Amino acid sequence: MNDKYSLAKCAQYGRRLAARLCDQYFTAASTPPLDGAAVLKFTPVRQLNLLVVRQLLGQWQAETARLRSPYFDFEAAPVQAALTQFMNVLSRHISLGRAAYEPLLAQAAADTLGLVADPADSFQRLLLGTTEHPTLAGLRESLRYIDVDKPFYAGFLDSLPDSKDLSRDFLTHRFELYHAANYKAHQPMQRLVAELSALLPLTTADLLEDGPVSVANATPAPPAPVAVPTQAAPAVAAPPVASAAPPVPEPTVIAPPTFVAAPAPAPRQPPVPAAPAPARPLPNTDAVSVPLHEKLRAGQPNAAPLAETLRANATMPSLAERPGPKVETLREAISINQRFSFINELFNGENMDYHAAIQHLDSLPSAEAARAYITGDLSQRYDWSRKEEHVNKLLKLIERKFA
Repeated sequence: MNDKYSLAKCAQYGRRLAARLCDQYFTAASTPPLDGAAVLKFTPVRQLNLLVVRQLLGQWQAETARLRSPYFDFEAAPVQAALTQFMNVLSRHISLGRAAYEPLLAQAAADTLGLVADPADSFQRLLLGTTEHPTLAGLRESLRYIDVDKPFYAGFLDSLPDSKDLSRDFLTHRFELYHAANYKAHQPMQRLVAELSALLPLTTADLLEDGPVSVANATPAPPAPVAVPTQAAPAVAAPPVASAAPPVPEPTVIAPPTFVAAPAPAPRQPPVPAAPAPARPLPNTDAVSVPLHEKLRAGQPNAAPLAETLRANATMPSLAERPGPKVETLREAISINQRFSFINELFNGENMDYHAAIQHLDSLPSAEAARAYITGDLSQRYDWSRKEEHVNKLLKLIERKFA
């Protein structure tokens, strides 16, 4: 608890990391934009991807909120149904170029470090958000986008009374007391730094408010060999950092055994400026000869678009959650929030498993066959014994399909 981390340094590292990874993906003007499946798997650090999704959810909800008019009744049930269907279709067409994606990734990296560096600030921004009347259910929905230090934040929500009268001031004060009493339960910053350092070197000392600050003209110690995947995407040096916020020094990283060790760059000899250290490529656990952008697009060709995982606005229930007419396919009937829920709760976060199961259910000839596949195959394979709520929602969709 004695360590004081600098959120400014966290933000600086987030910008450098985003620039480094975007340099490696957007290698040419012809590089295709990121679709939803690529965003969900863009980095090996799951928390980064989730917080990019969370920001896109906010943009999606803002677009929905703007579709209002004093001349038409947008609250009418047929209008709500049509609007939900329209937003579902729109959200399946995510297309992020570098200019749009890089600031989202930079903010996600800063917020990821902030979850451990400043829990109170993270609780207010990432869980409370901007809602004026927070609810326990809403806080649990926001918790879905938290992966780093999740047990700590989940423990706080479990400690809250089951009441609808939860003001922002009450929750903020209650969290401060909880944090003071349970700060030792935090995930160590070292664990998170180790994950991020595989993408761009980082140490915990780099983030301390009174930690060491690198000097632009200082002679750095020769770094250890850099882990470079064979035939990896061209490495691009991180963008220069303004003198007001000097760059954090890059530590030694142990290369994975499947990578090839490249020679270390020669140390800088003053007063002659040394060339910047080569950028570390994005770790690749697949075939090392495949470029990053091809791997991202080919790795899951049939994966659900990112927008199909976005959770719908709580004030606008999805079509699949209200009684409706017969549907032609489950794939089209399952709303955004239900897709996200099914993938995470029923299929352990595996997009491909979810899509394979839905495709098979759509191919079955009767409701009896579909129910048998759910109860006799999927339920046993994924252990749905305590997932009755989500299984029942899926069974109701089966009834609509075969109505």
